[in-house]
Amino acid sequence: MAPGGEAAPRVRVRGKLLVAGEAEVTVRGVTYGTFRRRADGTALPPRERVERDLAAMAAAGVTAVRTYEPPPAWFLDDALAHGLRVMVGLPWEQHVAFLGDRATARSIRRRVADGVRACAGHPAVLCYAVGNEVPAPIVRWHGHRAVEAFIERLAAVAKDEDPAGLVTYVNFPTTEYLRLPFLDLVCFNVYLAAARDLESYLARLHTIAGDRPLLMAELGLDSRRHGALEQARSLERQLDVTFAAGCAGAFVFAWTDEWHRGGFDVEDWDFGLVTRDRRPKPALAAVTRAFRRAADAEADAAWPRISVVVCTHNGERWLPGCFDALERVRYPDWEVIVVNDGSRDRTDELVRERGWRLVRSVDNIGLSAARNLGWQAATGEIVAYLDDDARPEPRWLRNLARAFLRRPFAAVGGPNLPPPDDGFVASCVAHAPGGPAHVLLSDDVAEHVPGCNMAIRRDGLEAIGGFDPCFRIAGDDVDVCWRLQAEGLTVGFSPAAVVWHHRRNSVRAYLRQQFHYGRAEGLLERKWP
Repeated sequence: MAPGGEAAPRVRVRGKLLVAGEAEVTVRGVTYGTFRRRADGTALPPRERVERDLAAMAAAGVTAVRTYEPPPAWFLDDALAHGLRVMVGLPWEQHVAFLGDRATARSIRRRVADGVRACAGHPAVLCYAVGNEVPAPIVRWHGHRAVEAFIERLAAVAKDEDPAGLVTYVNFPTTEYLRLPFLDLVCFNVYLAAARDLESYLARLHTIAGDRPLLMAELGLDSRRHGALEQARSLERQLDVTFAAGCAGAFVFAWTDEWHRGGFDVEDWDFGLVTRDRRPKPALAAVTRAFRRAADAEADAAWPRISVVVCTHNGERWLPGCFDALERVRYPDWEVIVVNDGSRDRTDELVRERGWRLVRSVDNIGLSAARNLGWQAATGEIVAYLDDDARPEPRWLRNLARAFLRRPFAAVGGPNLPPPDDGFVASCVAHAPGGPAHVLLSDDVAEHVPGCNMAIRRDGLEAIGGFDPCFRIAGDDVDVCWRLQAEGLTVGFSPAAVVWHHRRNSVRAYLRQQFHYGRAEGLLERKWP
């Protein structure tokens, strides 16, 4: 049960996000353990100590705890009572050649199954980690394909025991090349104290994660070697960078300096936010501040004003879904402008019902000309374009704005993902060639971004004269990106700025779309030979 007594929903994946019910779940976590094993077999402190630790975590804004062994049921119950989710670690002998002996491999699969079975169905479970940092020499010894296949078998074992549970593997930079597309979310342990280095590497990890959530499973700094004040400053920077990068969250390593490994108490590392006897270190206050900013992100920056422009032609079928999603967007300073490009349906009525600005063309003037009407009417310094059949996530504008604040981009785009409930034909179309997609030059710089999820600085549009009206249906987005770059400007990419974009739901509609795309390609080639 949740703290209020109601049944707590299980965590699930929605694109780059983790959600519980309809609420977004941002992981503000700490690791807990490993601890010396007690007489009852649990590798945890006494329950009274655990209860005090969980209460202190919740008071510090922590929402999740990572354990390195499957915890007992009472731990999951106590965590949930404090509003905490648990990332359940499933340990095995990953530091030896585990595939060299079939009995060892079978034993590992059996222990993973037992660990998941002990926690299956509990609403406190955030996810299961079926492995943690298989060393690079072991991967090279067995071969990466064999290791990938074994991790996939472990993930299948976990799913068999808890089909609704999320499954991950905790990787680290040395073996980032492992291809694990079957995981529900992508987790990495990353220890980069320099903010610029961490920011660059997170962009790299987002590329690896693709359409899945990216979660930092460990980040931290040792106060024994670097000092308590530097630990605090570094952790605050690392968390700020991680949340600004659009990650699903992060776990700080660790809650306490108390740490037991390999049969011994570890006395020469102090990664904890509190000491072994639970005295707070400066890092606890720093992490609490960073978690508070992550929970109330709108208060932590001078956000630019953004004008969202939706261009539509006879789009009343899609507009209600788009408008509903826009009303869930959370951003402090923005407006919505709907450009009705000569529609003969109920578009005007639907816009007026929402109280948004309406710009109307009597005739169907084409997509580029409609987009020009939009930015010319905009009051924001940034103009964000959204198709009428696209639905933005609540943090869409915030993640676009963060990219503009981080670097002097002239334009920024994000992923457009097919809704999972669109039907069989739309799903096939989503996997077919020729769909709207971004093309990257690096992990955070784009060659072009699609117009269904594209934000451009208003002064950049003014400098190039807006969109070229010769592109009536498609091609305008590629052209405008190339023209911005021809002026020496840069187009950025924000992997966390997600919109859900309906694909064509019939073969006829798909072929008609590809015909228009082909005409646009011809126009682009004549203009950019």
